[in-house]
Amino acid sequence: MRIGEIAALVGVTPRAVRHYHHQGLLPEPARQANGYRDYSVRDAVLLARIRRLTELGLGLDEVRDILADDAGRELVEVLEELDEDLARQQERLAERRARLGALLASARDGRLTAEGPVSAELAALFGTIAEAGAGRPGPESPMAARDREMLALLDTVAPAGERERLLGAMRRMTEAPGAADRAHEVYALLDALADEATGADDPRVEEAARALATCIPDEVAQGLGTGGTLPDSTFRDAFFADFSPAQAAAVRRALRIVAERAR
Repeated sequence: MRIGEIAALVGVTPRAVRHYHHQGLLPEPARQANGYRDYSVRDAVLLARIRRLTELGLGLDEVRDILADDAGRELVEVLEELDEDLARQQERLAERRARLGALLASARDGRLTAEGPVSAELAALFGTIAEAGAGRPGPESPMAARDREMLALLDTVAPAGERERLLGAMRRMTEAPGAADRAHEVYALLDALADEATGADDPRVEEAARALATCIPDEVAQGLGTGGTLPDSTFRDAFFADFSPAQAAAVRRALRIVAERAR
């Protein structure tokens, strides 16, 4: 049989056959006088076995181990390992479907924010914030929208323990009496500093900083470090670059106030 004939017989492509040759899985057959490979039924049997093993999800290195006489691994051992791996994949898939189901339910109910999908904990926090701010007149504060974006980012990149601490503190903050009114006031003060021409010496900067500091829980304050600023990192630089000069000055001043309070 020529390469096209054995490939058609086993149900693979000639390219796959050549790849198996290159990987050392399928020995090169003898060639006829005209230079064409001459495959035997024995080659077809081996090629069919390679196909069955790869369809089970085995990698080519694992297939090579099984086929080699001195591989040192029994087929049963390899298949048991594959079964365990598939079980783990099924578990991860079930978890992903459960999260997707919750997100789908939120989306259908109109509760999924523009920053979604986010974790269930942050989605619940966003829901609490939305309920507290329902009925307020006028468009949404740009600073409030930026706040949600930052929380969604931290929800993704923060280590699990830090994320849980941060969201827990934020949840307690939003549930405190009068929290919605205080947050609305702070957002308004910071929005008023959005003009790039407004300087850091504007008296409203101090007012906004002190109002913001009162909204930051002690748990968050304790994680800010003695310098009262975000860690020295690319993230910190990008964080403050997203504000106007006056807004950045107000936030930095608020962080210093909070850090002093935590000491």
